[in-house]
Amino acid sequence: MSEKAKPLYEHVKRFIKETVDPMAVEYEKLGRNRADRWSYAPGQLELLDAAKAKAKAEGLWNFFLPDAETGEGLSNLDYAYIASELGKSPMASECMNCSAPDTGNMEVLERVGTPAQKAQWLEPLLKGEIRSAYAMTELHHASSDARNVATSAVLEGDEWVINGEKHYISGAGSPRCKILITMVRTSPDAPPHKQQSMILVPKDTPGVEIVGGQHVFAEDHAPHGHMHIRFNNVRVPASNMLLGEGRGFEISQLRLGPGRIHHCMRSIGAAEVALDLMVKRGLSRQAFGKQLVWLGGNVEIISRARIEIESMRLMVLKAAKAMDVLGNKEARLWVHMVKAMVPERVCKIIDQAIQMYGALGVSQHTPLAHMYSQQRTLRLADGPDEVHHMVVGRSEVRATEGAAEEMQGSMVWRS
Repeated sequence: MSEKAKPLYEHVKRFIKETVDPMAVEYEKLGRNRADRWSYAPGQLELLDAAKAKAKAEGLWNFFLPDAETGEGLSNLDYAYIASELGKSPMASECMNCSAPDTGNMEVLERVGTPAQKAQWLEPLLKGEIRSAYAMTELHHASSDARNVATSAVLEGDEWVINGEKHYISGAGSPRCKILITMVRTSPDAPPHKQQSMILVPKDTPGVEIVGGQHVFAEDHAPHGHMHIRFNNVRVPASNMLLGEGRGFEISQLRLGPGRIHHCMRSIGAAEVALDLMVKRGLSRQAFGKQLVWLGGNVEIISRARIEIESMRLMVLKAAKAMDVLGNKEARLWVHMVKAMVPERVCKIIDQAIQMYGALGVSQHTPLAHMYSQQRTLRLADGPDEVHHMVVGRSEVRATEGAAEEMQGSMVWRS
């Protein structure tokens, strides 16, 4: 971590302990029995907005953008350390305006948005006044291969007319979500990587039908939610196109930059919480005349969890450093490596903590069940494991075949 980032890192830790965590307890209590799952209970938004205002006043805001004008100007490496702390607390990211999917969406708007698009959508997002969603995954197509995206957008006069069906659109349930960055097919006769485009669709546009929320391991994650959406002849101005027709893949690659490993950065913090809970539980309970930590292979499980966490941390830091030094495109192999490795290993550590807790571990009385569902979901939502392994494995094969000259910049990082 740079000397510049160290005071900020310590400030973040204090803010989470003194402000975010106490607020989160009260926030959860207020919302527990609300009548409308897709709204906020009285007092919830006031609590959240007060914490956000305090964070903004203390300069704890928009860390994620590596740009001094719109964010804190942190390197990806410095942010990786801070994001790990954010990952230890369920509401820390939102309180400091560093939540997904807003981070990736703000990154896209900041990089490719027109001045008008930035004024209408980026500025309120940067201020934390609204939230957003990224509408890509489709119900009837394997959209982990973006070439399969079938939601159509046809230009009629000066409007795009959009028809199609998306599902598991995270964040679209929130009453604060105002804009959807939507992946569509605009040019079906173009080469495969020029057929898709991204268009800004305000959520309240006529024809945007929120079919309903979809559960994750029986949880609805309301009011944030993961929504099933139909686009029924949705009309938006031609000026809502991002970057240009047929440039959706190009924007997707941009989104594979910092925003695509923020989850991995935060996951290190989640693993730390799980290990801490595992050890405390093992020390607090006895069975068969021993503390749980000394029963069976539990002490070795604890050891392996610590070793795994430190291994993951180094890989995530290396990926972040690669983006800082090589650039996002050249560092993409490291991004795919950590995305393939981290959620899977963090899932295992959380699962072991659940086992130490017994039946309580799968209940609502510890955070572990919710943490597990989040990490397991990342193995799909942030790109399936198989896709990441395909990219990394393909690079290895091509390097051996001598057909991967473009990978030399990344390969040198392995020595």
